[in-house]
Amino acid sequence: MKISQKQSVFHNEVLTRFDLYKSLFLTLPFQRVKHTGTILPFFSTHCEKGVDEHLTPEDIIESFFGQYEQYVQEEDRIDFLFRIVQYIERQVVLFDAVEDSAFQSVGKTDESGILHGLFQRAQENPELKKEIVNKLRDFSVRLVLTAHPTQFYPGPVLAIITDLIDALKRNDVPNIQSLLQQLGKTPFINKEKPTPVDEAASLAWFLENVFYKVASEIQSKIDSELEVPIEDVKQLIELGFWPGGDRDGNPNVDAESTKKVANMLRTILFRCYYRDFRMVRRRITFRGVEKYLDVLQNLFYDNSFNPVENPVDETATILENLNAVKDVLNTRHNGLFVELVEDLIRKVITFGCYFTTLDIRQDSSILRNTFNYLVERYPETAVDLDRIKDSEDEKEKSIPFSELSLGFDADADKLVIDTLQVIDLLKSIQQSGSERAAQRFIISNCQQASDILGLMQLFLWSGWKKEALTIDFVPLFETVDDLSRAADVMRSLYDNEVYAKHIQKRGNKQTIMLGFSDSTKDGGYLMANWSIYKAKIELTAIAREYDVDLVFFDGRGGPPARGGGKTQKFYASMGKEIANEHIQLTIQGQTISSQYGSLETAQHNIELLLQAGIISEIQQKDGDTLTTKQKEVIDQMAHESHGKFMALRKHPLFLKYLETLSPLKQLSEVNISSRPVKRNSGKELRLEDLRAISFVTSWSQLKQNIPGFYGVGTALRWAEENNLWSYVKNLYESSGMFKTIIDNCMMSMTKSNFDITAYMQYDDTFAEFWSMLKEEYELTKSYVLKLSNSSALMEHYPIERASIMAREKIILPLLTIQHYAIRALRDKELPEEKEAIYRKLIARTIYGVVNAGRNLA
Repeated sequence: MKISQKQSVFHNEVLTRFDLYKSLFLTLPFQRVKHTGTILPFFSTHCEKGVDEHLTPEDIIESFFGQYEQYVQEEDRIDFLFRIVQYIERQVVLFDAVEDSAFQSVGKTDESGILHGLFQRAQENPELKKEIVNKLRDFSVRLVLTAHPTQFYPGPVLAIITDLIDALKRNDVPNIQSLLQQLGKTPFINKEKPTPVDEAASLAWFLENVFYKVASEIQSKIDSELEVPIEDVKQLIELGFWPGGDRDGNPNVDAESTKKVANMLRTILFRCYYRDFRMVRRRITFRGVEKYLDVLQNLFYDNSFNPVENPVDETATILENLNAVKDVLNTRHNGLFVELVEDLIRKVITFGCYFTTLDIRQDSSILRNTFNYLVERYPETAVDLDRIKDSEDEKEKSIPFSELSLGFDADADKLVIDTLQVIDLLKSIQQSGSERAAQRFIISNCQQASDILGLMQLFLWSGWKKEALTIDFVPLFETVDDLSRAADVMRSLYDNEVYAKHIQKRGNKQTIMLGFSDSTKDGGYLMANWSIYKAKIELTAIAREYDVDLVFFDGRGGPPARGGGKTQKFYASMGKEIANEHIQLTIQGQTISSQYGSLETAQHNIELLLQAGIISEIQQKDGDTLTTKQKEVIDQMAHESHGKFMALRKHPLFLKYLETLSPLKQLSEVNISSRPVKRNSGKELRLEDLRAISFVTSWSQLKQNIPGFYGVGTALRWAEENNLWSYVKNLYESSGMFKTIIDNCMMSMTKSNFDITAYMQYDDTFAEFWSMLKEEYELTKSYVLKLSNSSALMEHYPIERASIMAREKIILPLLTIQHYAIRALRDKELPEEKEAIYRKLIARTIYGVVNAGRNLA
C-alpha cells in the first residue's frame, strides 16, 4: 500500500470514525455536567488559539470563562475543569480503541505481515528454511512486564477497551454507545496507592487475556508454516514478571508479597488451563480417554479453586496425560479434535505451572549490607571486613563460597531481613513451578564483580548448595560510568573459578542487563545509546573469548528517551559484533497496553521481535557491523552531545525549572504505583535520586522531551563543521542502529510542542533557560530533517505522525489546565484546602497526557 493510500485509509478508518463516535460523548452520564460535552469543542479551540498566540495558561483559561456568565465563581470554574479532564480522558480511550480496531486495515507500519513473508520465502527456498529452523532451535524472545508506575488504566477500563475495540470492528453503534456510557461511569483512578500484589493483579490481566492466547497462536503458526514438530522447537516466547519481585527502591515489596504474587500467578494460570480443558472435555467424549481426562479434571480444578499452601510442579503429569489423550485420538479416532489437545500442550510447554518467570531485583548496596551483616554476626564466615573494605581485589579473593545455614536477628535492618527471606523463599517457588518460576536475581547499580560474587555467597550461606544452585545472577549496568566498566567486571567474573563452574552448570549462559533509562538521565540521549551499543560489543567479545553464551536483557521504557520507540529495528541491526541469539527486554507502563493490550497488536509486536532476531543473524546487512571509522565518528558525536547535556544538567536552574514548571511533585500523588517517585524519599530532591521514569515523564508533560533529543543537534552540527557530514549521512543510510537512533529522536521531537510554554520566554527567572532549550530543539530539528532528507519530522512515517498529531490535539486542553493549576499553586496564596484541589487537578491531567502519548512515560 502506497503512503498516500495509507494516509487516506487512516483518515477514513481512524480520524473520521473518531469524530463520528466522539459525538456520543455529548450524552455521557457525568453528574452536573449537562452542557460540558457541548462546550468542550469550544474550549479546545480556545486553547489552540491561545497557545498559537503564546498566551499564558491563566490568560487562556480566564478569557474563556469570561465568555460564560455561569462560570463566575471559582468553585464552578474548577468543577468545570475537572469535568473537561474526565471527558478528555475518555476521548483518549475512544481514540485508542478506534485506532486499534482499524489495526489490520490501516497496516500501521511497513513491517505488517513481515514474519509471514519471511516464512513464505522459506517455503520456496529450502536452504533459507533450514537456516530459520536451525536459528529457532536456540532462540527466544522474553518480554518482561514491569511494575514501573506508568500503567494508568485499571483492570475494568482495560476490559471495556477490549469490548469497545470488538464493537468498533463490527460498527455495532448501540453497543458502542452502551460501552461509552459504562466508560463514563467507571473510575479511572485508584483512591489508594496500590500494593505490589495489586500491581501484579493488574498486569496479570494481560497475561490471562492476551499473552496466554497469543504465545500459543504464534508457536502454532511457526509449527505449521515451517512444518516443525512441537517437540523440535524450544520455547520461543518467554514471559518475565517484576511486580512483587522488584524491590529496588521499593520498600513496599517484601518476601510475603513475593510469595503472594507467585501463588497468584500459578492460580490464574490453572484457571486459564481449566477453561481450555472444559472445551477439550466437551468435545472429546470418546472411549479410551476417560482416565486421562479424569486425572486432568481433578488436577486443573483443584489448583484453580482449592490451591494448597505449598504446591508442587505438576507440569510432567499434565503433559503425560495430555499426550496420552492425543495418542488415543490419533490411533483410535482419526485425530478428531486433536488440535484442541495440541493447543493445550503448547500452552503447558510454554507456561508450565508458573505462567511467567518472577524476577528478583535489589540494589547492590543492600546486598553488600546483607553480606556485611552476616560476616559481622557469624565468625564462621571467615571473612575479614577490615581487610576487604578498601580493595575490590581482596574482596573477590576473600569470598570463600562456603556452604552454611545462617539466620538473622529480629532487630536486623528490614532490607537485610527481606534479602535473606527472599533467598530462602526462592526454593519453595521453584518447587511449585520448576526453576523457571523464579531463577534470576538482578543486581541493580552493579559496579564490581564482588557485587555478584557476594550475592552468590549469600545464597550459599542461606542453605543453598553449589551443586544445586539453580539461580542466574544478572548484573545490571545503567549509568554511563557503569557501562564503561562492565567489560572489566565480567572478565573478573569469568576468571573466577567458582563462578565459571556455576555458569557451566547453568548451560554455559550468562545474562547481562543493560538499562537505558538511567544512562539517558545520566549522559543524554546520544551518549546513552552509544554507551550501551559499545558495551554490547565489548561484552560480546569477552564472552566469546571465554566461550560463554551471552544473553542481553535490555531495560527499556516506553519513550525513546528510555530505550523505547522502534525497538525491533535495533534488534534487527545488531551486526556481527553483538550477541543477539536471544532477545529480552522490559515492557513497562503505557507500552504494555498500547503494544500488547489486544490480541492483534500483541501478535504483531511479538512477531516483529521474532523476525528481527531471525534476520539479524541470517540476513545481516553489511552496514549493520560498523567500521572502525564509523565507530570513531559516532563516538566523537556522542562526546559532543554528552558535553552539551552535562552543561544543561549542571545549570543552576535545571532542577528548579523541572520542579517549578512540570508536575514532578504531583507524580507522587498519582495513585498508580507502590513505588516512590524518587529514592531516599524522605530527603530533599537530588537529581541522582530522581527515578528516570519521573525525570522523563516530567519533561514529556512539559512537552519538551529533553531526554529524547537534547545534544543531538549540537553533535550533528559539530560533525558537519569538521567535514564528517558524508560519514554521518552514510551511517544514516547504511546502519540500522544509527538510523533508528535518529528516527526515535524525531519521534520524541514530534511529541514536543514548545508553543505551549512559549510564554516562558518572558519569565523573569526562566526566560533564558527556556530559550536555551528551544534553541537546541530548533538546531536538532534542522539537522535531523537535513539528515533524513525530510521537510517535516517523521515525514517517512506518515501514519504514525498523523496518529501523534491527532493525540496531541486531543490533550492540548489538558496541558493548558495542568500548567494553569501549577502556576496557581506557585503564584497564589491559597488556603490548604484549595491547594489540595489544585494538586488533585494536576494529578488528574497527568493520566490523560501519558495515556494519549502511549510511550511518553
